[in-house]
Amino acid sequence: MVSGGSGSIGGTGAHGATRTGTPEIAAACGAGLGEGPVWDHRIGAVLWVDIAAATIWRLDVAAGEAHATQLPERAGFVALTPDPDVVVAGLETRLVAFDLIDRTLRDLAPVEPALPGNRCNDAVVGLDGTLWFSTMDAGETAETGAFHAFDGRAVSTIEDGFVVTNGPALSPDGRTLYTIDTTGKRITMRAVLAEDGDARLGPASLFLDLGEEAGVPDGVTIGEEGDLWIAMHGAGRLLRVDAEGVRKDVLVLPTPDITKATFGGPDLSTLYVATAARARPHDPLAGHLFRIETDARGLPAQLFRAVP
Repeated sequence: MVSGGSGSIGGTGAHGATRTGTPEIAAACGAGLGEGPVWDHRIGAVLWVDIAAATIWRLDVAAGEAHATQLPERAGFVALTPDPDVVVAGLETRLVAFDLIDRTLRDLAPVEPALPGNRCNDAVVGLDGTLWFSTMDAGETAETGAFHAFDGRAVSTIEDGFVVTNGPALSPDGRTLYTIDTTGKRITMRAVLAEDGDARLGPASLFLDLGEEAGVPDGVTIGEEGDLWIAMHGAGRLLRVDAEGVRKDVLVLPTPDITKATFGGPDLSTLYVATAARARPHDPLAGHLFRIETDARGLPAQLFRAVP
């Protein structure tokens, strides 16, 4: 059993299991390190990155067509902006606005210029437009990773001293920020004290200790009920826990190295799950983007509007 902040991860919770379909391949992209899927409801598309190949993928769901766009360096995440063809990308040492059509980029802010061994890894945009993001040691050994916030003016550090970070993620009302210490297998929560872009937070407290769970916690997405859907990298399991830390369900994917899920589709009930192939060269399903139909619903992705 894995202890939680207010509950525990044991069997299926009192709310019952999630009704789902069978995982299917949404895009056979074979990504070395697929990460950070985000649904753009305006164009009916899923965007995600392949960190290993320094590419951004975009899947037009209606057409069933996926296309990759090359970046000048590795990106850990993308975030939506008011222009569907322009994304914010977290590169190795900077945040940029990247045009998916003409492949031009504009620098927005430097990130940890004194730590060239780090790279951006994961992100979410809050209701107030703040970009909350994480960095990590690219070699996955040094405790140089951190969590940051970007309001369009400057990058503010929330906490540092991590090897591999994931999240951040926000509760539906934007008042709770979750961050993941992947190496330590712990999820922390903080109250968001303001929604004016100044990134003021309350003290950190433990939400979940996943030390006895198979795999390590990678990315997380949050549904409209406030449940966390946690990708357990190495175990091929997507854990669903409620806001009290009690397990409600676990979904099993057909390849072990899942990285993060997002809700998409017309009613935000389809889970799109990114995976990685870099450590699974003989697994024909590794690295693909999967979809799972569910009876749960997600939240629409917020736009980062502070793009010049």
